[in-house]
Amino acid sequence: MNKTVKTSGLKVVLYLLVVGIMLYVVVYMPTPYLIYQPGSAQEVRPMISVEQGDPEEEGTFMMTTVSATYANIWLLMMSAFNPNAEVVQKAERMGDQSREEYTATQVYYMNSSQSAAMEAAYGEADIDYTIEPEYVFVLSIPDHAENKDFFRPGDKLLSVDGDPATDNERLMALLKGKKVGDRVQVELERKGKKVSGEVPLVAIQDSNTGAERPGLGVMIATMQKVEPESPEYIVHFADTNIGGPSAGLIFTLEIYNQLTQGDLTRGYLVAGTGTIDKDGNVGPIGGVKHKVVAADRRGADIFLVPSKNYDEAKQRADRIGTTMELVPVDRLQDAVDYLEGLPPKS
Repeated sequence: MNKTVKTSGLKVVLYLLVVGIMLYVVVYMPTPYLIYQPGSAQEVRPMISVEQGDPEEEGTFMMTTVSATYANIWLLMMSAFNPNAEVVQKAERMGDQSREEYTATQVYYMNSSQSAAMEAAYGEADIDYTIEPEYVFVLSIPDHAENKDFFRPGDKLLSVDGDPATDNERLMALLKGKKVGDRVQVELERKGKKVSGEVPLVAIQDSNTGAERPGLGVMIATMQKVEPESPEYIVHFADTNIGGPSAGLIFTLEIYNQLTQGDLTRGYLVAGTGTIDKDGNVGPIGGVKHKVVAADRRGADIFLVPSKNYDEAKQRADRIGTTMELVPVDRLQDAVDYLEGLPPKS
């Protein structure tokens, strides 16, 4: 009988071991794939406010997103039954970036998109403004970096040896006269909390001259702020968990609508996508077919799409049978002219 009990116990252990391995393989084991599918269509008015902006808005502007999921085996199997799912290689979208570096890059793109949207909207509304550097942002840390245990992607560099480091040029000035190997006191902001410590300066190559100079050994970028000359036109952005540059056009239209009298939406639900630059040029984006589906699910009347993405968007719109009007645009002025020419929605 003891032998029978031992045999039964061994079977149970083996069964649990097999189940555990299968669970790990199906649910937890990482794969080199991402799954893209329709995300959301979100109203941007709650995200943006102009100090003394015109509150009139019967319709709404909506930014559209793509849902990206790190795929496990289970999700890959389920995606085979989802006509809106797209499986892609991680390396195709992320390159050699880590997940943290990719997230930080998307945050940088979103910040740059917001700044460009303000510039384009101020330009369209003939409002004078200036650009000032705000802070230095850490994009990535090379694997071989001597300071890789101190810095994290997404850190805000606040000061060096107690002096504010507002942009790349200011940082270079603070380090001028120092040598490789010297130690400096650095203060950061990480996820809303202050972090400080002493780090050594390392040899880096100047991107302009090619000469070596002391630096922190991390990839950085300057975040800027756009300030109108009149405080009544100051734009405030709420914090969001969305990254990337593709909401630029919709951000610009919402800002412009608040800066000017009247309602540019004409009462319609206006979704869209597209990058923007300070001159109002609208650029193409990725994942437009997923954004068309997201906008249709929210009942959008109009979908503004960069001209270079129009064919792909139209193909998906035809496939799902949407009644949305797809409007190709190359410039901000194209979108403004189209919306201003619409009759008010009854």
